[in-house]
Amino acid sequence: MSSTVGQVIKCKGSGGAWEAGKPLVIEEVEVAPPQAMEVRVKILFTSLCHTDVYFWEAKGQTPVFPRILGHEAAGIVESVGEGVTDLQPGDHVLPVFTGECKECDHCKSEESNMCSLLRIDPDRGVMIGDGKARFSINGKPIYHFLGTSTFSEYTVVHVGCLAKINRWPPWKRSACFGATVNVAKPKKGSSVAVFGLGAVGLAAAEGARVSGASRIIGVDLNSDRFEQAKKFGVTEFVNPKDYDRPVQEVIAEMTGGGVDRSVECTGNINAMISAFECVHDGWGVAVLVGVPHKDDVFKTSPVNFLCERTLKGTFYGNYKPRSDIPGVVEKYMNKEMELEKFITHEVPFSEINKAFDLMLREKASAASSEWNIEFYSCLLVTMDEGVLFDDVLMPFHGIKTWDRKP
Repeated sequence: MSSTVGQVIKCKGSGGAWEAGKPLVIEEVEVAPPQAMEVRVKILFTSLCHTDVYFWEAKGQTPVFPRILGHEAAGIVESVGEGVTDLQPGDHVLPVFTGECKECDHCKSEESNMCSLLRIDPDRGVMIGDGKARFSINGKPIYHFLGTSTFSEYTVVHVGCLAKINRWPPWKRSACFGATVNVAKPKKGSSVAVFGLGAVGLAAAEGARVSGASRIIGVDLNSDRFEQAKKFGVTEFVNPKDYDRPVQEVIAEMTGGGVDRSVECTGNINAMISAFECVHDGWGVAVLVGVPHKDDVFKTSPVNFLCERTLKGTFYGNYKPRSDIPGVVEKYMNKEMELEKFITHEVPFSEINKAFDLMLREKASAASSEWNIEFYSCLLVTMDEGVLFDDVLMPFHGIKTWDRKP
């Protein structure tokens, strides 16, 4: 790697999004050297998440194009910029779409992970240091995505958005695991309802299982998901379409007043309201994980709060990326968590547009319903020449994610 330090790297195998909703283009991209407090990373594994599809479609979002998408990955440090002292070439890292500067009030707080400096900003397409992009094609700047842009063999990331890990894992689904374990905090023997049984919801269910919940009720519009959900600890299934009354009433009746905890993983405002109203009065806690439409309004009776139900939101499972994520990786390596079962499809990176189509198909399958679940499929995408990708996981060198050795 030393021969490329300080040089512009030209790399192939990058997914370029030139227009909203248009197929990605795999082409040669120039990646500039890292500047102060930045790190250039060689991506070994990356994933396609529904969030990438959401911003690629640019429906209800500010269109920022051309840009390189991708925000969940694993790689190796190629070079570091001025001022970077805790990483060096060869280190294994996980780029993270929200950062931890370790200096602001949020980073110093034990209760928050919402870094003031590096908080997620989907509209920002440049580096925060100098307001410029590190990607270009034929001299034309290509914008970044969520500070990571992992659909490229090389990327440049602020040091605060990289979690250093000691051992090489497969990819992860830590954020919604954390939403259950860190925020909902179900007690052993408690009951938990999980709204939405895509990969995000299944991670929440896994968190409930690991926490010792005795009843885990999965709520989804697709009854075919229940069999898969059993592998993640789901004990009962409710399809709102099977009832002529609100699903929160169904759950309250099933559980003698409501569940102890609920985790909402769809981003649908009606599911959010149902998740809150299905928890038990006096002690019930509902946690919102899904991202709603910007114009949605949450409506419920104030009496629900007066009766001591608690509503919480969470961002990235309340994990501080640099401080906490390495510990999550260790849990997997110590066999305390199972991750392989999240993978549902496998396609090569050269067919990344097929991966997008697979997600869009699942999304469309629920489009006719008033309670439209957001789908988070997990697809394994293998690369011929070097990138790896998770909801679609994709390795760069055609090697399965958990077998890949740098």
